[in-house]
Amino acid sequence: MPEPLLDLPASSHHTALAFDFGLRRIGVAVGDTLVGVAHPVQTIDGEGNALRFGIIETLIREWQPSVLVVGVPFHLDGAEHEMTLRCRRFSRQLEGRFNLPVVLVDERLSSDAASLVLAESGIKGRRQKPVLDQVAAQLILQTYLDEQHKGISRNSKF
Repeated sequence: MPEPLLDLPASSHHTALAFDFGLRRIGVAVGDTLVGVAHPVQTIDGEGNALRFGIIETLIREWQPSVLVVGVPFHLDGAEHEMTLRCRRFSRQLEGRFNLPVVLVDERLSSDAASLVLAESGIKGRRQKPVLDQVAAQLILQTYLDEQHKGISRNSKF
């Protein structure tokens, strides 16, 4: 089972590819620990595993990540639900297929936050649908990058 946190060496610079998993769509974002900023990449739209994992394989070849990040949803009280289990399964599939470490990030309310970010940018209602999942993946990845930055700051001597 993927570890909830991955302790990479504080001095290491690495690229991360993040996923906001959904039954219909998967949002994808990319970022690295040097810059510490996540960027939306695309939304994978489709239900077939062959299609989804084919696109993910292409993205992994393009971005050469050293770690994959998967958002895992929980109820507000921290309890797991059906999508929690599906996201954990998806993370195990990623790890098994691509032989890369997978980090799980609590993504409670990430879609709501993504919707708010888009609304503040003037993208509202149905216009959000094509980009909502990739912005949610961006927020998930930003959480991971911020935690990595904290680790670097704690280990740095100024």
